[in-house]
Amino acid sequence: MSRIKIDVPFKNESEITSLNAGDQVSIWGTIYTARDAAHKRMVEHLEAGKELPFDIKNQVIYYVGPTPAKPGAVVGSAGPTTSTRMDKYTPTLLDLGLKGMIGKGYRNQDVVDSIKVNKAVYFGAVGGSAALISRAIKKVEMVAFEDLGTEAIRKIEIEDFPAVVINDIEGNDWYKMAVEEYCK
Repeated sequence: MSRIKIDVPFKNESEITSLNAGDQVSIWGTIYTARDAAHKRMVEHLEAGKELPFDIKNQVIYYVGPTPAKPGAVVGSAGPTTSTRMDKYTPTLLDLGLKGMIGKGYRNQDVVDSIKVNKAVYFGAVGGSAALISRAIKKVEMVAFEDLGTEAIRKIEIEDFPAVVINDIEGNDWYKMAVEEYCK
């Protein structure tokens, strides 16, 4: 099965609306990393009337805390973390224009509803393949919250990052669809 090549950040809505739950994709471009501690801090900044440390509109956030790079490498292992840790913060960021997230595992119903309302997408990356995924990362730059260590926000450039559309703009859930198909 071939993968659909997508470029990020997204430039127009049709790039997102054409994606369906279960589609295999290859992501190219610039994304940001942020885990739960960074999400908490971003929402606290917003609540305090401060701006986010990067323009979130049309962006994709990868839920990862990359390990330090070995000599000669851009980054260490960079596998996805469990997305439910970000669920309480995600609708706020989607309302501000975030268009995609990469992680692993199910999202709660509030997040799925917010994905539908905001015409966004949730991608699943394969857990357990952190070393392989790190090969898709070509450049890493610190953006904010360096004191959070691996959970700091980083800007990363990726090429041919493999993922699967888990939740599309209609709220379809590939995890549930796959279970239903398997259990027929």
